[in-house]
Order: sequence, then structure tokens, then C-alpha cells
Amino acid sequence: MSLQQDLENRSGNKCELCAATNNLAVYEVKPTSTGGVDGSLLACETCIDQIENPENTDVNHWRCLNDAMWSEFRAVKVVAWRMLSRLKNEGWPKDLLDMMYLEDDDVRFAKESGDHLDESEKIIHRDANGAILQAGDSVVLIKDLKVKGSSMVAKQGTAVRRISLDHENEKYIEGRVGSTQIVIITDYVKKMAEKE
Repeated sequence: MSLQQDLENRSGNKCELCAATNNLAVYEVKPTSTGGVDGSLLACETCIDQIENPENTDVNHWRCLNDAMWSEFRAVKVVAWRMLSRLKNEGWPKDLLDMMYLEDDDVRFAKESGDHLDESEKIIHRDANGAILQAGDSVVLIKDLKVKGSSMVAKQGTAVRRISLDHENEKYIEGRVGSTQIVIITDYVKKMAEKE
């Protein structure tokens, strides 16, 4: 069975956020999702557009989270928490957030997007060329880097996929080089285009 079929079976062919039945697609929860059934949800075109493009947000559309936030599935709960956090200044989403319960691991995963931060609190990570980096992006090292605490040297041109961001320092990102998870300074990376 395909991932789409598994999610359709799990959701009863409905958007797992707003229960719409049209224009459904698999949405993989970024940035650290493992993908698959546990890291994805079935969502409608409207929900996906508003998750990925905050400027398109219709606050009233998200009143559906009153039901979705109680889902037994991690991906659905995490996205519900992120959207409620993004909308918390509206009043009612803050009330729902206060009622919602997530395990500590789920809260850490949910916070990876930074949706819980106000715009003034958000730290913007930029690569050596000034391009904005987001969690889940792929970057290329633009110079050889010695890895502190080891004899390893990460070579120029090495691709680092699915980076995560340090939410306290705009100069630090994390990523895996070979089997080692390392902290990298953003001045030494270049964002990869989607197709690279």
C-alpha cells in the first residue's frame, strides 16, 4: 500500500486537520519528520497552503483545530500545536493551547518550526550569500571545516541535508556529516537549490 492510501485509510478520506474531503494530499511534517505514516498527515489544499504560507492564513478556517488537536496521531497534534501557536494572539487559539497536552518529545518537535515565537523573537539564519535558511533545508560547505573534539575534517563541497536551526543563535545550524551530527557556522555554508 502507498503512503497516500495508508493515510486515506487512517483518516477516512478526510483532511486530518479540517475534515475537508476535496483536494487531499500527503503533507510531510517538517523539518525533522521521519516521513512515512508517523511523520505525515493527509491534508487539504487549503490547510497545506496556509501552513506553508502564513500570509494566506484565514484565522476562522483554523477553528477546526478544536477537534484536530485531540488526534491520537503525532503529526496531526504537532501541526495543530504549531498553527494554534502561530494564531495565539487571536484569543481563542490561546485557550485551546492551554488545554492541549503533548509529550516532551512532541513539544520539541513542534517547536522546530519556530511558530510559537513572536516575529520579534524569531532569529533569522542566513547562509554566506545572505539566503535565508530554514529547518529542513540542505546546504553545501564552502570551505573545509575541522570538527571540534575529533580528528574529522568536513570537506568543502560536502552536502548537509535536513539541517536544524539553533533558536538562540542565528549563526549556528546543525546537520549530519557522514554519521556525525555537528554544529556548523552559517558563514561557511551555501543553501542548495531544491533540485540539487
